[in-house]
Amino acid sequence: MKQLSSLLKISVSLIFLFLQMTASGGIPYGIQAGAGEAGMGYACVVKEGFWSSFHNQALLPFNNTAQFAVNYENRFGIKELGTSTAGAIIPVGKASVGAVYSHFGYTDFKRDIAGLACGVKLSEKIAAGVQIDYFTERTSGEYNTHRFVSFEAGLIAMPADNIRVGCHLFNPLPNSLRKNNQPVSLSVGAGIDLSNILFAGAEAEMSSGSNLTLRTGFEYEAVKNLRLRAGFSTRNNSFCFGTGYEIGFVTMDLGFTTHDRLGVTSSVSFIFKIK
Repeated sequence: MKQLSSLLKISVSLIFLFLQMTASGGIPYGIQAGAGEAGMGYACVVKEGFWSSFHNQALLPFNNTAQFAVNYENRFGIKELGTSTAGAIIPVGKASVGAVYSHFGYTDFKRDIAGLACGVKLSEKIAAGVQIDYFTERTSGEYNTHRFVSFEAGLIAMPADNIRVGCHLFNPLPNSLRKNNQPVSLSVGAGIDLSNILFAGAEAEMSSGSNLTLRTGFEYEAVKNLRLRAGFSTRNNSFCFGTGYEIGFVTMDLGFTTHDRLGVTSSVSFIFKIK
């Protein structure tokens, strides 16, 4: 009975891992947080914003005030697949530093990610950033804790005042230094402010072991401080939508992403500005 119970726990853990990989686009270790970003299909490699800055660290210096935020993702309505994330950004001159922590899982399968990031404006038109990530993964049983370190980096260029192009590289480690099968991912994208109230962006992501993924999304300020968002990702044919509202020093965002077989994932974020 003891062996049967252990096998059952392992099987359930593998199922949850597969579901998480399917939902997150095949990169289970990358931090995907931000209800606003989810509402745009995560087409955020060049979009300014708190959570976008942890999708591309070159966006960090565009945060002009100190902020901290929390995010919760309810994947397919299954609490065991929920992900809680918290982060903070502090501007320091032409640079900004950030810290982020994310927890996924349940009793028999857990994954924790902690990251320290820094981004700096190299000139009026170019910014760059880097982040060090520390991963801990636990499964039920003895000696089933795995830890490893990686990093990610990004670059932003502005050929015009209303146009941004950028790229983000995740886990660019040579095979000789890897102790796990964590994939390498490259995202390249562009965005444009069509007006003061409308932003549109598109990007492509290439990951080892996965097909090319295309993402596109937009954000529209319908009335003052109220934003509407929508997007699409070719991975899992995911349609996305969401909204956000800013009141005083607090911004609340809601985001929803669909999966062609598994259902809907909802996200909620709260961002607090510290003056």
